[in-house]
Amino acid sequence: MTDVVPFIGYEDPGAAADWLVRAFGFEEIERFEENGEVGHVTLRCGDGLVFLGHPDDYVNPLHLREQCETVARMYRLPWIVDGVWVGVEDLEAVAEQARAAGARILSEPEDTPHGRQCRIEDPEGHRWMLGERSGGDESGP
Repeated sequence: MTDVVPFIGYEDPGAAADWLVRAFGFEEIERFEENGEVGHVTLRCGDGLVFLGHPDDYVNPLHLREQCETVARMYRLPWIVDGVWVGVEDLEAVAEQARAAGARILSEPEDTPHGRQCRIEDPEGHRWMLGERSGGDESGP
């Protein structure tokens, strides 16, 4: 296996893509619209890709928490639940860029046994873990 590409559902994948570009510096590769609605966006982050889409009847994590106590309980802690890890060069700078874009910071940048990292929630409730790469380190979390 050579590539892993996460598919992430969004109620508004176009707005989500715009936000991820502003917040994390992702690069938009392609966007598909039908009848004036964005159905799919491909983003690039370094050598990795992320696919954003809008499945029929999709409800994002933020709205699920409002509708279901079990889901709300699962998200009470700042942990990454079905999230994505992103390696960055300057953790503080990217966290501040995300904050300026309206991110909910779940945990400020901190040193952990797994390296320097922070947790961020996007406007639809998806969670992202940012990990600082040290000196060309290509490993993940």
